[in-house]
Amino acid sequence: MTSDTAALPSSTAQEMPAPEGPLSRARPGRERIMAAIRTAAVAEFSLHGLKGTSTQAIAARAGLTKPQLHYYIAGKEELYEELLMQVLHAWKVVFSFEDASDPATVLGDYIRKKLDHAIDSPEMSRIFTREILDGGRNLDRYWPNARAWTQRKVDIINGWIARGQMRPLDARILLMHIWAMTQSYADYAIQTRVMLGLPPDAPIDREPIARELVAFVLGGCGIKTTP
Repeated sequence: MTSDTAALPSSTAQEMPAPEGPLSRARPGRERIMAAIRTAAVAEFSLHGLKGTSTQAIAARAGLTKPQLHYYIAGKEELYEELLMQVLHAWKVVFSFEDASDPATVLGDYIRKKLDHAIDSPEMSRIFTREILDGGRNLDRYWPNARAWTQRKVDIINGWIARGQMRPLDARILLMHIWAMTQSYADYAIQTRVMLGLPPDAPIDREPIARELVAFVLGGCGIKTTP
């Protein structure tokens, strides 16, 4: 990514619309079946990606026959794109810097929200990870918007630096570090449970994790907090 916003296409000034597809167009009478299809698709795509997932596997997991599945969806590509865009749209909406006045509060809240999403919705997060591992070919229309959203955060962080509220650093790299540290709890959920000595279905006590992550990032940024 580059920090030169002038180099971005004009489309970056536009907000990415909410995802549209069979899941979002479900009528009340079809919502139960579409919810089952969505749950099955999330599980399959998070495990195998678009290329490795079959409509037969989605249908079986949803408790449907393949012909029944195709009554509700045209194909796996349409379903996959909608789910992928749901992940990206949710990240854009949830992980914004709403109040840019206090870096300790803004960054702390941002880290906690990212961690919550990774722990609460690991399969949705892993759909994005699988897409990246498969080459990211379905993200072409997302990247310009992602760069624009990131640039807004970079501008805010650079403002804090200019006002002496945190030490000089590369704001974009800081954000990528936060993404990596929080996304780890989705991508490496099994490892997390093993290292913490937790059984597969036991809830993760996220507060110690969040506390350490926030303290680590704020300390590295030179941001003083009230004990």
